[in-house]
Amino acid sequence: MSRRAARAGAATADAAPLLAALRTELGVPESYDPAALAEAEEAAQRPVVDDLERADLRDVPFVTLDPPGSTDLDQAFHLARDGDGYRLRYAIADVASYVTPGGALDVETHRRGLTYYGPDGRFGLHPPVLSEDAASLLPGVDRRAAVWDLSFDPDGVLVAASVARALVRSHEQLDYPSVQTAIDDGTADPVLTLLPELGALRLDLQIGRGGATIDVPEQEVSVTEDGQRYRLAYRAPLPVEEHNAQLSLATGMAAAQLQRDAGIGLWRTLDPAQDRDVTALRRVARGLGLDWPRSMPYGVFARGLDVRSPAAAAFATEATRLFRGAGYRPFGTPATGPGVPVGASHSAIAGEYAHVTAPLRRLVDRYGTEIALARCAGTPVPSWVVAALDALPDEMAAATQRANAYDRSAVDLLEALILAPRVGRTYDAVVVETTRPKNGDTPVRATVLVSQPALRLKVSGPRELLRPGSRVRVSVASVDVARREVELRLD
Repeated sequence: MSRRAARAGAATADAAPLLAALRTELGVPESYDPAALAEAEEAAQRPVVDDLERADLRDVPFVTLDPPGSTDLDQAFHLARDGDGYRLRYAIADVASYVTPGGALDVETHRRGLTYYGPDGRFGLHPPVLSEDAASLLPGVDRRAAVWDLSFDPDGVLVAASVARALVRSHEQLDYPSVQTAIDDGTADPVLTLLPELGALRLDLQIGRGGATIDVPEQEVSVTEDGQRYRLAYRAPLPVEEHNAQLSLATGMAAAQLQRDAGIGLWRTLDPAQDRDVTALRRVARGLGLDWPRSMPYGVFARGLDVRSPAAAAFATEATRLFRGAGYRPFGTPATGPGVPVGASHSAIAGEYAHVTAPLRRLVDRYGTEIALARCAGTPVPSWVVAALDALPDEMAAATQRANAYDRSAVDLLEALILAPRVGRTYDAVVVETTRPKNGDTPVRATVLVSQPALRLKVSGPRELLRPGSRVRVSVASVDVARREVELRLD
């Protein structure tokens, strides 16, 4: 770490009380109800072998793959050849076996909805005694899991799927950077070499169905080695992250099919892109000098972009306008009545999809998993699951809104802290998004990216200077840390 990088950070001591105040302002839950904590601690002490019927899969060499330092491990996988195709066994933490329906812990998780991540730590959906210990798929210990068994043909098409409760033991905890390095230099375990192989096939199928994926430059908060300062940097996702995500997506699509077969479920949905938005995005591509052939679908074009270039980064940011209206759609419930919804798909995946792979961090997954388990076991869906489905979309929407506001506001705060002593300093920036004024007049409001330090800020100015992809010079005009606001001006 250079001294210059350290000076460009925000002191953790200065940020701590402001981050705490931000959580209070946004209603991000920190402490747990004492009764919920007591339930979690009691559940964590129960024997791993419970009274539910479970297969013993502890000899399967599952591994987890997450960001470095993760302890709330929802997922472990094992990939193998299956003739000319592939077999994925995907173990998901069996959170439902630790939570009593209607109990204090259950109520607490509904209050939270999600795990909230911030610069100074995470505030879990479940108490750490479960999420980072007893229910987490940590290596070298026996754990309860719902294990998906998925078979794919040589082209990556899912041909069979089932899920059942089991006992598992993760054999190794892996992280994205080390696995990507091992894959790149040819030293990866043979099982891990199947991950990019199957992942690429699944991504091809997603794009072929009309789906899409694109990396948007994201700011990442890190802490200096001495723990004294926060830093902001842009991080490009590694290819192995997309390939690992494809395992989760395939499982979610299998879960949606099982829910369809059961006649009851809760699907994750995303509205399709509007024609006018696609037309506008094509204009952006032309303005950025990007060659998007008229006959090429958006998903195919986006997959070929390298967002490390300013033009592609600007396009990726503008492309987020295409996919809006994410939500959840229950069916077969007391409120919706019988019948499977028509057209309730996830447009980026281009298929029916359900959340089931992150139950330690996302409330809805516990319910989706129970429906799939019941379908495969030939038993009725538990009444506590049916009773909760209609309210879950609103609960998850409120939690997601709160988490997004916390994430953005925390970064805004760090930006303000970093720039407070730098009023008057100038920076090179790239315009990535322009807000079109309603009356068509200038000035326009634009989002710009600064690379060092990694900043994402607003500036006003003439339309001709603030077109997506343009390079500009900006200076810090004023900073209000309390309001988390930075005002830039064009130089």
